Amino acid sequence: MEVWPGGPYPLGASYDGAGTNFTLFSEVAEAVELCLLDRDGTETRVPMSERDALVWHAYLPRVGPGQRYGFRVHGPYEPLRGLRCNPAKLLIDPYAKALEGRIDWAPACFGYDLDDPQRPNLEDSGPHTMKSVVINPYFDWQEDRYPRRPYHETLIYEAHVKGLSYRHPRIPAEIRGTYAAIAHPVMIEHLTSLGVTALELMPVHQFTDESLLARRGLSNYWGYNTVGFFAPHNAYSSTGQRGQQVLEFKAMVRELHRAGIEVILDVVYNHTAEGNHLGPTLSFRGIDNPAYYRLGEEDPEHYYDTTGTGNTLLMRNPHVLQMVMDSLRYWVLEMHVDGFRFDLAASLARQFLEVDRLSAFFDLVHQDPVISQVKLIAEPWDIGPGGYQVGNFPPRWTEWNGRYRDCIRDYWRGEQRTLGEFAARISGSSDLYESDGRAPYASVNFVTAHDGFTLRDLVSYNEKHNLANGEDNRDGDSHNRSWNCGVEGPTDDLEIISVRRRQQRNLLATLLLSQGVPMLLHGDELGRTQEGNNNAYCQDSTLSWVDWTDVDADLLAFTQSLVALRAAHPVFRRRRFFTGHPSASGVPDIAWLRPDGAAMGPPDWSESTDHAMTVFLNGDAITEPGLRGEQIRDESFLLILNPEEKDVEMTIPDGAFGTQWAVVLDTATELPVDERPMSALAAGVRQVVVARSLVLLRLA
Repeated sequence: MEVWPGGPYPLGASYDGAGTNFTLFSEVAEAVELCLLDRDGTETRVPMSERDALVWHAYLPRVGPGQRYGFRVHGPYEPLRGLRCNPAKLLIDPYAKALEGRIDWAPACFGYDLDDPQRPNLEDSGPHTMKSVVINPYFDWQEDRYPRRPYHETLIYEAHVKGLSYRHPRIPAEIRGTYAAIAHPVMIEHLTSLGVTALELMPVHQFTDESLLARRGLSNYWGYNTVGFFAPHNAYSSTGQRGQQVLEFKAMVRELHRAGIEVILDVVYNHTAEGNHLGPTLSFRGIDNPAYYRLGEEDPEHYYDTTGTGNTLLMRNPHVLQMVMDSLRYWVLEMHVDGFRFDLAASLARQFLEVDRLSAFFDLVHQDPVISQVKLIAEPWDIGPGGYQVGNFPPRWTEWNGRYRDCIRDYWRGEQRTLGEFAARISGSSDLYESDGRAPYASVNFVTAHDGFTLRDLVSYNEKHNLANGEDNRDGDSHNRSWNCGVEGPTDDLEIISVRRRQQRNLLATLLLSQGVPMLLHGDELGRTQEGNNNAYCQDSTLSWVDWTDVDADLLAFTQSLVALRAAHPVFRRRRFFTGHPSASGVPDIAWLRPDGAAMGPPDWSESTDHAMTVFLNGDAITEPGLRGEQIRDESFLLILNPEEKDVEMTIPDGAFGTQWAVVLDTATELPVDERPMSALAAGVRQVVVARSLVLLRLA
């Protein structure tokens, strides 16, 4: 075979129209073989004799898209020193743009002898592992444009590619559960009618199952088990796995953009699918274990784990940082995605052992002219020491606000905690974000997410029901901040059903009327249930898939009307924090009122056991300019909240705030916003607010 020297950059396999340049970083390798795989499984090994700056490289003329390949790395196998090279293992290219096949978990997938971990396993893993694929980088984007919607106009919809689309009866069966299904007009129509502006996809980087799950007959459904940071997951492709998945993913992004919907990827740069010291040798471990992974300082045989998965990537290594940044840029520039949600992002900030907001990763992101301009969302915690970092990420980052989730759940289930925190959460969490110059939209607000109960289950179960996961119900969080409204699980009791439906409306209304960026979990607007399973990571089944034949049409209409209300009124999505100061009219931009209509004082915030309250939102006091310089004005609203178990008589505040108010939303009814009769209420009137309900009034 004709082999040219090629060059050390870019990393991975790069097709130029005449041939392909192959490169691989490894500091510990003594020799590297590029392995080309034919359709019949025949393997041709090509020694890579060229090495520059720790990068091995070769150029092969006439090798192009569709070619399957892998690497074999020769070097020391000394686990006690953290060195795990084993040329018997066919290794996935860390920069592969596509992967074919799946791992079958034969003993050959493991780099060590299963009876003696200090001895290498010399069985060939080639027939049992995924194959890297050379792709065609060319695609007709048809003048695709990034929507680039401002944060304060954003509604995020967290979804799973398969789970969202697999059971939709109006999507052709042959594409359900794939990128093509997400791009189908039926799915896009649902997203646009709901008012979604950003689709946040759970992991689509190539992932794999774990051997333990495979033995149980389960799979890693969620996908937080990455093996390829540049490759779209091949099982979500309806057209093939020899590069077709790349084209299908791009077509999905193009169609979503055409509908004005941004694409945000949930990315997992904190660990890989290779697990702990007893895990398989699939890629990074066999290429350069001490460069890619954080090893024990005094015990390099084992891994320092802040992710709960067995390993953590070494974010102070320049080659790991380069890989992460190259991956992010690739997904923005070549795949046209609009942002990222970083799983367990606190681990990315551990340049050494502590979480450091000044770490090299943050420096690189902020200096990068591409990545610094897209949406950056942190899951601001990991399981390591000091890992809970809500409110501590740098400017330009937004965060999943776990404190918002916990507080809103507690408020509506009647947990006794101070009203002060609840007020802070629904007004944008200024206590977390204002001091370092961030805005209300730094807070990504959510009540439910993939990890935990669905919205329907949150009001139907007190306890987790995870027996289907095969761990005797030990997995998943036992403290859900949920309330079953009197009966655990399904019930025929009409009163309990009514309370549950009202609680769902309360939680949705609170979420969509709070300052910050709201995030909905897929199917919550439809009444989706997981039957009390709060950790469905391994449930690739009807338990997790959205059932489009059993839709709560009333809840869907209610959610759509709420989203439309939020979109129509900037008072619910301010770009700056409230001040509490009087506007030109003498009325403050926000006011907090007791049930009797009087302003709340210090005892009400810290000592009161009565959690009913009224919030005045002054639409005439939005002093910030619009994006085009215009002055923003809006209508004023009263938000009346009663989480108590009894009806509460609430006094409409006096004429300083307004004289006549119209009811536009009452969660005690099944009707959407504005579709109920517009009853007017005068200032000073006492209005009975039903137990566990929310009423929204607009200045008439």
